[in-house]
Amino acid sequence: MELPETFMEKMGQLLGKEAADFFRSYEEPRASGLRLNPAKISETEWHAHNPFQLEKIPFASGYYFDEEKDKPGKHPYHAAGLYYIQEPSAMFIAGQLGLEKGDKVLDLCAAPGGKSTQIASGIGENGFLLANEIHPKRARALSENIERLGFSNTVVTNETPEKLSRHFENYFDKILVDAPCSGEGMFRKDPEAARLWSQEHVEACAAKQRAILEHAWKMLKPGGTLFYSTCTFSPEENEQTIEAFLARHEDMALVPIPHEHGVGPGKPEWTTEKRKDLSNTARLWPHRLKGEGHFAAKMRKHPGEAGQTAPPEKTTKLSKQQEKDWTTFAENTLQHFDPGRRSFFLYKNELFLLPFNCPQLKGLRLVRCGLHLGAFKKNRFEPNHALALSLKAGQCKHRTDLGAGSSECIRYLKGETLPGTKENRGWVLITVDGFPLGWSKEAGGILKNFYPKGLRIV
Repeated sequence: MELPETFMEKMGQLLGKEAADFFRSYEEPRASGLRLNPAKISETEWHAHNPFQLEKIPFASGYYFDEEKDKPGKHPYHAAGLYYIQEPSAMFIAGQLGLEKGDKVLDLCAAPGGKSTQIASGIGENGFLLANEIHPKRARALSENIERLGFSNTVVTNETPEKLSRHFENYFDKILVDAPCSGEGMFRKDPEAARLWSQEHVEACAAKQRAILEHAWKMLKPGGTLFYSTCTFSPEENEQTIEAFLARHEDMALVPIPHEHGVGPGKPEWTTEKRKDLSNTARLWPHRLKGEGHFAAKMRKHPGEAGQTAPPEKTTKLSKQQEKDWTTFAENTLQHFDPGRRSFFLYKNELFLLPFNCPQLKGLRLVRCGLHLGAFKKNRFEPNHALALSLKAGQCKHRTDLGAGSSECIRYLKGETLPGTKENRGWVLITVDGFPLGWSKEAGGILKNFYPKGLRIV
């Protein structure tokens, strides 16, 4: 591929003897990756169902697949949220966060959602993830991916880092800043990024990244972890940005990231102060491993006074009719479904189940607030697609299972009506090989299709 001349000169000077191998990597096909969703399927279960030819990624918890042989994005298992298609090097980032069950985590620049879904899985049902994206269209795509993978512990917002920092001071256990960048590491995937590249753009990105980090620092509680990553090579956006941040915040210290399986150290020599601890950061190079270019830095805030405990979001009191409609639906359709200590949240006629210990969200632009249960219609409750994808098959009283390779499964994904029984079972969960795919409603011997129109295959 054609690379910007100034970029080639710059990287040639930085890499020296390695530059030839680095530039040669741009002529090789890019790697494609697939990461399982452990909230829906275990490795053991996957090996019993796997329809693809996969190869384990040595530096991340995922698999390579061959785009020439397999199309996992078009398989019904993708619609069921069993996996997320993700660039292999990107999988490395969230895997280094050191997530624990019950963590409160902020993914500040979260779209399209690969890292957010990895985080949501790692913190468990009692954790809380705030996945934020400043661009409205990308925020909707982020929300759709959270929905497809079935997570109920996540709130999606469309806010500026500045506004969030006023709302969540010293609050989060862990924060990921996967910063907007010049995208040099993605030139193979996105040739348009190469066409738009300039040194001025690099410097503008670096200024924006430093501002974002300042807001992230305000939201990190004492003892918390701040993880910074980019998909670019420029020192200005990587080591130099971290050096400047650490100079301003003596309460932050770098935590070593493992350098193995082709993952290399950061480059202190590419900075002004050349502080040695910058070698604790990590660089993923396309000529050293099978993946695109990334940079990562893990920092910890010194312990101090306890972080803030934000007031919880208040539960919505349903009207008697709404309570009756929800209870009727739940009793007729669901089993072993326990909201526990989680709160209902009603927006207009849409009912959500908030994440456990969800903080107050008033004043924020919300895209998704936990699990979208459904909507109150005239004297009835209609379940949302998100509820179907959050369930295990055994949590629904009535279901119809389809084989992944069956014509019925394809018909369902196209939005077509399917044959039912004469039992008039009402809401029926459609599953593919036992994994929830969406809703149907049975009446008169047919299953009316409720698969969302925007997701249907054509």
